[in-house]
Amino acid sequence: MTFYANTVKKLSEQLYAKEYLTTYIIRAKHLMDNHFGQELNLDAIAEEACLSKFHFIRMFKKYYGKTPNQYLREVRIKQAKSMLSEGIPVTAVCFAVGFNSLSTFSAFYKSYTGNTPSVQQKSNFK
Repeated sequence: MTFYANTVKKLSEQLYAKEYLTTYIIRAKHLMDNHFGQELNLDAIAEEACLSKFHFIRMFKKYYGKTPNQYLREVRIKQAKSMLSEGIPVTAVCFAVGFNSLSTFSAFYKSYTGNTPSVQQKSNFK
């Protein structure tokens, strides 16, 4: 094996030592990707991964570099951005991507994109 292949193999063994854990974490990530519009809580996501919620948080952060909550918010905001660019009303987008409050949605959206949802939507149609 080449030096590069050996290095990749060592890193893989360090980061993803237990293959079943990788499978469980990916399964939970897919749950968030596919059901972001539903009410998802940490207990339900960790249950999908067959792990305690504390162990799940640690493993998810190790694999993806962010907590499950941070990841889910990013998925929701990316989907919201796409929906807003299609001209869907802000309130409808808010509830469609899984937020329960328009003010919370607007605050998270602005923190991720730098614009409020309504400003973003208006700029798409200029």
